Amino acid sequence: MKQIILPLLAILYTSLAFSQNTFKAIIKDTESKETLFGASAVLQGTTNGSSTDENGYLEITNIPNGPQTIVINYLGYEEQKLQLSFPLSETQSINITLTESEGEKLDDVVITSTRSKRTIYNIPTRIEAISGEELEEKGNMKPGDIRMMLNESTGIQTQQTSATSYNSSIRIQGLDGKYTQILRDGFPLYSGFSGGLSLMQIAPLDLQQVEVIKGASSTLFGGGAIAGLVNLVSKKPKEERELSFMLNGTSALGLDASGFYSQQFNKIGTTIFASYNLGTPYDPADIGLTAIPKFTRYTLNPRIFIDLSDKTSVNVGFNSVKEDRVGGDIEYIKGNRDEEDVFFEKNTTDRFSTQLGIEHQLNENSNLAFKNSISLYDRSIEIPDFIFSGVQTSSFSEANYTTRNTTSEWIVGLNLWTDKFTQDQLNNTEAIDYNHITTGAFIQNTWNATEKFVLETGIRGDYQNEYGFFALPRISALLKINPKLSMRLGGGLGYKTPTVFTEDAERIQFRNVLPIDVPNTKAEQSIGSNFDIDYKTPLSDNLFFSINTLFFYTQIKDPLILTPLSNGSYEFQQPDGFIDTKGVETNVKLAYKDLALFVGYTLADVNEHYNDTKSTFPLVSKHRLNNVLMYEVEEKWKIGLEAYYFGPQQLNDGATGEQYWLFGFMAEKLWKNFSIFINFENFGDTRQTRFDTIFTGSISNPEFRDIYAPVDGFVVNGGFKIKL
Repeated sequence: MKQIILPLLAILYTSLAFSQNTFKAIIKDTESKETLFGASAVLQGTTNGSSTDENGYLEITNIPNGPQTIVINYLGYEEQKLQLSFPLSETQSINITLTESEGEKLDDVVITSTRSKRTIYNIPTRIEAISGEELEEKGNMKPGDIRMMLNESTGIQTQQTSATSYNSSIRIQGLDGKYTQILRDGFPLYSGFSGGLSLMQIAPLDLQQVEVIKGASSTLFGGGAIAGLVNLVSKKPKEERELSFMLNGTSALGLDASGFYSQQFNKIGTTIFASYNLGTPYDPADIGLTAIPKFTRYTLNPRIFIDLSDKTSVNVGFNSVKEDRVGGDIEYIKGNRDEEDVFFEKNTTDRFSTQLGIEHQLNENSNLAFKNSISLYDRSIEIPDFIFSGVQTSSFSEANYTTRNTTSEWIVGLNLWTDKFTQDQLNNTEAIDYNHITTGAFIQNTWNATEKFVLETGIRGDYQNEYGFFALPRISALLKINPKLSMRLGGGLGYKTPTVFTEDAERIQFRNVLPIDVPNTKAEQSIGSNFDIDYKTPLSDNLFFSINTLFFYTQIKDPLILTPLSNGSYEFQQPDGFIDTKGVETNVKLAYKDLALFVGYTLADVNEHYNDTKSTFPLVSKHRLNNVLMYEVEEKWKIGLEAYYFGPQQLNDGATGEQYWLFGFMAEKLWKNFSIFINFENFGDTRQTRFDTIFTGSISNPEFRDIYAPVDGFVVNGGFKIKL
């Protein structure tokens, strides 16, 4: 019997072995024809599968004879099923193409800051974008302004410049706020004097996305973008109506109410944004000074979009903000104390600007564009025995021509930028008036050298009426090694026209600040470069991993430093030397089904080099860590937990600020047209007043120290949103 069974088993085993087959395939993107590294294929109903290598190749072995289904997946692409009968008649590799899913296409972010409307993944200039659901989530946390939205981004730190008025500026890679250019739809509406309180007066509800370019960017929009630029992109009307309202309240008795409407009617569309923001004087440390000032703010932003023909479109709008803000002695602000022998800081601001845009398509590949803005900014700052006030009028005009073909895109343009400040003579001080006129011309090219290599070059020439001519070249390159791995390298020159409107002067309300000595002052100039590596890959059907690392360096020559004089005045001087910043930013994302973890680390080493002496630049956290854990069930729940670490900071008085952590928790419950949200901001109640002082002297005559940590502490906010 044994002699019969053993041969039969051997025959059966041999038969089964010969019935096993191999499936070979090369998987590519349908449109680009690039191979997809990490795509998976599995024999349906089994765990037998494989993933593509860097050449898009995979093979599955041990497939039984007969009809079989091969299921092919790649993150962001539509699933494909192949019905095959084994053994196959051909043993060669099968070419398979996958199409991006509709959901992934919705996530394609089109960038406008470089004027070249490309997706964020196909542009050589490194650009970060806050858009979509991320923008909405951050808007829930701080509906009244964009300060928190920017502060929670890697490599960006918002620096509070006033302990009582809450005013803040933005620092990119550790450099002063004066080196960052803030734009609204490509218009420089927040420069010079109008940069004051700007972060506190921009509400996010009508924003489509926020684009951030780090490093020298003056080639794009002229002077002022040495550290980088932030472009606030407004929503545009669509055929489907959008009508939304938000109401938010805080435990500090603040209130935010805003509404947004947009719709496209055939050839005419419109967007209208309006908001009302209220702040109540708040002193969590019980020291008698406001951590959050009393303020009321009204905002109105209407725009209209008209298609004059199939080839010509026009949009026109205006932006209006009116605010009264007062901080300081809380009993005085509440009306319980007279104005005598108290400290206060009153800010009254009126912003008004117009925007005009015209586009005309010459043919399928070329178009002309013109845009113009006119801005009026009126602000007064009052403290006991001193008032600083003035009016800034500015304008920006640009005309550009764009032409493109299958491999290249050219943009040529002209700019005219005027900026005039007139100080009200309310005190016996020397006026700091100025009148700047800058004309510029630029040309930039984006060249698709190959399917994997894109080069972007540009040069700008600016002539400034007081500081002369500046040539500003820029170059960026994108290398797409494979669909998972890409690298960018870029650099350029920048400059900043000197004005007295800096963080240091803002801290002292511009009191006793002397005007710029133009004949003996040079414009600040910079050189900067960055290199980043981006890698993303699915680790399984439900697990996705991505990492981006940026290396940066910027050097600023002839920096303007506010220097106290023996007579009590302050003068801007240019010491012999430079400021430089160098470091690393790393962002990691790990997503599993409805759960996503974001981890960001920033190393910013910023130093002053004056007269052969090196010192640490003040008010910069050399080490920062961002951690965000999000759980989201589509159209049902959003839950987030945050933890942010700020390392010790060098202070202007020679001391070192304490390191600290900030923790936050937010939740939003969504229905079809309605949602409610709640946010526990800084629930660990981290406050500078808990571990350090914010002033010396008396409440009636305080001498404020640097503010390097929150002063408002734990604040809860919550509300609801309606979309109709």
